Amino acid sequence: MGRDVSSQFAPSWYSAFEGSHTQGREQRMRAFVRLWRAFMRARVFIATVLLAMQVFMVVSKADSTGWLVLLCSLHLCSTLVVLYAWRPVEQGRLLQLQWLVTIGVDVVVFAVLQTFQATSINYTALFALPVLLASILGPLILALATAAGVTLYLLGEAALSATLFGDLSTARFLQAGLTGTGFFLVAALANQLAIRLAREEAVAASSQAAARAQAQVNELVIESLTVGVLVVDPHGVVRNANPAAQAMLLGHSSPQSTKLLLSARPSWHHLAHIVNETFAMGEALEMETTINSEDGPSQRLHARTRLTARHGRRAGLCVLFLEDLREVEARVRTEKLASMGRMSAAVAHEIRNPLSAITQANALLDEEVQAPAQKRLTRMIEQNAQRLSRIVDDILNVARAQPSQDQASAPALPLDQTVRQITHEWARQNRAERILGVHVHAPALHIGFDPEHLRRLLINLLDNALRHASGKPSSIRVITQPSGGEHIRLSVWSDGQALEASVMRHLFEPFFSSESRSSGLGLYICRELCERYGAQIAYRRTRLDQREGNEFYALIPSKGPGASSNREPTQQSLPYPGDSVATRTVQYGGPMSGDAPLATR
Repeated sequence: MGRDVSSQFAPSWYSAFEGSHTQGREQRMRAFVRLWRAFMRARVFIATVLLAMQVFMVVSKADSTGWLVLLCSLHLCSTLVVLYAWRPVEQGRLLQLQWLVTIGVDVVVFAVLQTFQATSINYTALFALPVLLASILGPLILALATAAGVTLYLLGEAALSATLFGDLSTARFLQAGLTGTGFFLVAALANQLAIRLAREEAVAASSQAAARAQAQVNELVIESLTVGVLVVDPHGVVRNANPAAQAMLLGHSSPQSTKLLLSARPSWHHLAHIVNETFAMGEALEMETTINSEDGPSQRLHARTRLTARHGRRAGLCVLFLEDLREVEARVRTEKLASMGRMSAAVAHEIRNPLSAITQANALLDEEVQAPAQKRLTRMIEQNAQRLSRIVDDILNVARAQPSQDQASAPALPLDQTVRQITHEWARQNRAERILGVHVHAPALHIGFDPEHLRRLLINLLDNALRHASGKPSSIRVITQPSGGEHIRLSVWSDGQALEASVMRHLFEPFFSSESRSSGLGLYICRELCERYGAQIAYRRTRLDQREGNEFYALIPSKGPGASSNREPTQQSLPYPGDSVATRTVQYGGPMSGDAPLATR
């Protein structure tokens, strides 16, 4: 019987909550049941008082009869049954029965007591309970019907008294009429108040739900911001801090950051000072400061404050925004380099025309000259013209998307032999024979890769490793080995320091570099070259020969007998099973597959 109440049962509640969702309907039903139980408890209380009065009058031998005691007992039992065993029900016959066993029983019992009670006790005020019950929990027509029934009873009682006892005074009729009019007014006003309260409760519930949803959205937005956000009270206590602010202040994200004091650490005193000045001056301030983190390097930050509105005597809060100046400078540098990249692409496009003329003129010259020395000069011109043409193509390839290379048409390149040749030339040019170690473990395997593109890939990775290596013997390693049966792993490892989180987020992006003199195109070109041949490139922090370092590795599909280069790679876990330290992987170019333990000397 615990079903939802219908429009016929309580239309005032339905009109207030019209158009609500399921949650609103459940909330409406709970509110209705609470009011229903409150009225049922009131009925039990009144029934108990009436029974106690009748028992007292019988014991004191006043004017009372035993059948009235029985009537009050039955009335009390019916109120208890309705309170504990009855539930609000939907429309239909049960609905009419429910009103009959509540309002109907009360009106009949009060009327009988008023009619047959011999004493001078007046029970007219008790009729207000069924009138209020019908007005607040029922429709307006039921409330008016209840008030009309009570009024008709009062007028009938006055007429009966005049007939039986000869009391023809108009005062009794006037009193009955005024009382009935009051019941009509109570019914109308109580019904309207119930509708208004229900509507306001519906609006409040809807506003609370919208506020909770908006608060959740705000939390998600603030947590995902790269700008640090701190909410500080006038005492310098951090009320709330997003993960970016936690990383800037503590070097890591911690749930205990909301209990910090800005005056707790000396490096935070500048932040505490700007917050105090903001509260004292009542206006927004900005400054630059340096934060020395215990778990990482120091950071240069740009801090700005904003004050929230005051609420009465309560002071507002200070919202402190922290922005990493390195990120700002990187964005500015990225925009400048992007503009330079577009300009370089335009210049490279213009270089093609005179380069073509030089190539054609050199070919004509090569046909006319016969001396060996002159032939060597024309070959040098041809080689450098071809090299310049490849550089122009690479610059233009950065500015436009390139389709994936068909691996079936790519030449089958012996990886180990090519890697030895490229590393030997690179080490000789950079005088890095002492710090470079080459370990090749795939002598019979081939890859579908253009030789010049593989050279460009490996030289970019070696140049990047040379900038960050310590310069000790074997501080740079180049390793090749089979990986998963269908791929070959090419790794370039160096013993440099761990990359910062701000650098790792933009590691393979174009025109981003942690060094001011770098163009930021090296790793981006490596990623583009790998994607062109179906390979994948990634970075991770790992350990080799008991030394931690940075590793850039590419998984290249193998090509040749027993290799299935057209098969889709299978998804596998990136971290190696043999790692002895925790690692972090930054992956680009699609899912990595076929990881194998890093080879060691």
